[in-house]
Amino acid sequence: MAQFSAAPGNPAIPAYDNSSAGDATAIDTRLPAGYSERLYNEDLAPLHKQTWGAYNIFAFWMSDVHSVGGYVFAGSLFALGLTSWQVLIALLVGITLVNVLCNLIAKPSQQNGVPYPVACRATFGVLGANVPAVIRGLIAVAWYGIQTYLASSALVIVVLKFFPQLLPYADVHRHGLMGLSTVGWAGFMLLWVLQAFVFWNGMETIKKFIDFAGPAVYVVMFILAGYMVWRAGWHNIGINLGGVKYHGMEVVPVMITAISLVVSYFSGPMLNFGDFSRYGKSFRSVKRGNFWGLPVNFLAFSLVTVITTAATLPVFGELITDPVETVGRIDYPTAVILGALTFTIATIGINIVANFVSPAFDFSNVAPRLISWRAGGMLAAVASIFITPWNLFNNPAVIHYTLDVLGSFIGPLYGVLIVDFYLVKRQKIVLDDLYTVSEQGTYWYRNGVNYRAVAALLPAAVIAVLCVMVPALGGLANFSWFVGAALGAVFYWMLARKNAIAMQ
Repeated sequence: MAQFSAAPGNPAIPAYDNSSAGDATAIDTRLPAGYSERLYNEDLAPLHKQTWGAYNIFAFWMSDVHSVGGYVFAGSLFALGLTSWQVLIALLVGITLVNVLCNLIAKPSQQNGVPYPVACRATFGVLGANVPAVIRGLIAVAWYGIQTYLASSALVIVVLKFFPQLLPYADVHRHGLMGLSTVGWAGFMLLWVLQAFVFWNGMETIKKFIDFAGPAVYVVMFILAGYMVWRAGWHNIGINLGGVKYHGMEVVPVMITAISLVVSYFSGPMLNFGDFSRYGKSFRSVKRGNFWGLPVNFLAFSLVTVITTAATLPVFGELITDPVETVGRIDYPTAVILGALTFTIATIGINIVANFVSPAFDFSNVAPRLISWRAGGMLAAVASIFITPWNLFNNPAVIHYTLDVLGSFIGPLYGVLIVDFYLVKRQKIVLDDLYTVSEQGTYWYRNGVNYRAVAALLPAAVIAVLCVMVPALGGLANFSWFVGAALGAVFYWMLARKNAIAMQ
């Protein structure tokens, strides 16, 4: 039977021994003194055992980076007109920024052993934290569906390559439902079930999965890069894939745009990184894991991506940025199967860590008594089917408005949270007050909501949305995360200072 014991760094505060959320263990249902059922369940409780070392964080980032989406994103930067070395520099500078930003957002969760939505209670109020939780949860639901669809599409391509007799059932007009073919549905639901199986077994299983998935993809990517270089001949691999469109200082603003896109690409998992840093043995371990998993790992990943992408031009006569398509053109069936399965596993890895774990905690935070960690994750998974992500993904206008509007809240949320923790609260959180609805609690504020945080978030998010949606502000579209984060931080700091002066 699990027991309550002292939370890390605060011996007076009870913490649940839930080092692996969602695992099937005996549950002690006793509620710690002073804690409210409206805010607490065993999955949201502060951790007693924080067991993840630097390698586990490193493997988390390997799973997050080594996906079909990550490969395609890195390759897509060539479309900006940058050369290979310019793309490489932009990727490295961008990921170094992500490393710094992740270390900042990781500390409150690692320090107190709490997930992202619980850490948000210190800033938005114990009830107001549902605002950032639901926003992040909805973003994750949309991306979860899209990533599952992309992974299943890769699998379907390989299946049809070896079983062409199934082609009629891959025609959505002849055998389809809700915009997806019969074969498409089979692939999507297979991936959906596999991901649900990994998730349902809890964080310990997820940890083991990502510990395996990241390195496995590396092996396949290095083999693929070596094969492509052998086919092309090293001397035939060019470095001007994007075409030399810029000269001298003209390239600087384009590279800055590319750097901003890197930060934006990782902004989702970066915001809720506390869901994983809470498991870190120490903040030092988290920082070491981030260093090896972001700048070092991403540099190696970027080199392999750039070399492989560059080699597709002399080998196939065209630039291919999709690794599944590259693998599909290889003449050896075994290599095609191995490569496609590995990239599918990698996409499952990123989907679980970025888009399954997050809504599990986020939706559980909304109603802890009714929604467990498992229930929250499965709620998101089921919702991802009903949004028919294939229709969302295949309609650029819909995906643009849906994801960009939701994504415009990520920057402002980050800015508000960082300013509150480092400048307003001076890195100090009263852990037990994160779980009480007492009006004497530090984070009760008014009606359980810190309206200053909401007042800073909304206008910053509106301006970020306008940067994306209004053609006249199109020049700022690629920088909407930075615009939102800066405005959220400034607005919140001004409101917090005004309140501090009023209380003197």
